Amino acid sequence: MDVLYHQTSQLIQEAFDLFHKLDSIPDSDKVENDIQFKINAINGNCEKLDILVFKTPINQRPMAKMRVDQLKYDNKHLQASLINAQNKRRRREQEKSEREQLLSRRFGNDHMAITVDYMAQENTSLQNSHRNVDEMLHTGSSILETLRYNRDTLKGAHRRLIDLANTLGLSNATISLIEKRVSQDKYVLFGGMFVTLSVIALVIIYFI
Repeated sequence: MDVLYHQTSQLIQEAFDLFHKLDSIPDSDKVENDIQFKINAINGNCEKLDILVFKTPINQRPMAKMRVDQLKYDNKHLQASLINAQNKRRRREQEKSEREQLLSRRFGNDHMAITVDYMAQENTSLQNSHRNVDEMLHTGSSILETLRYNRDTLKGAHRRLIDLANTLGLSNATISLIEKRVSQDKYVLFGGMFVTLSVIALVIIYFI
């Protein structure tokens, strides 16, 4: 399992490194395909790791499960980043195509040419605003998805810790006794505070 885990971690690092090449080379389609190929390979490895987790010793299973969950989280982040990069590339290509179409038009006088320049600038500004709003929405959606995933991960870790405690000999009855003792201690604390305040009040009334 350790060998497959390290191989998957290496694939994730290689995929992250490929993102630095997207904006620096003209043939970004090939890089995007390479990233998607690695993401698919990581998904396949995670499925195998899920099976191997249940074959590990029971006392090592919670930690192994958390490591695999972290790989899945990193892979989801890779997929979301790839989709965002593809959307940006498509918008750039569309803007370039529309700009070339506007510049290729021929008009009869200079006034019309100036008007077209203003229209092109206005169109570019509107597209930039639209792109910024899309990116904000995508970022917000990614943050919400991350929060949901983290919540599920924390719940799973809590369940695994309880299972681990049971495995180590801490039974449900013992846990209930601990919780009951905590409640009793709270009542004792409040009772002691009440008695102390009553004594202070009596001292103030009768001796002052």
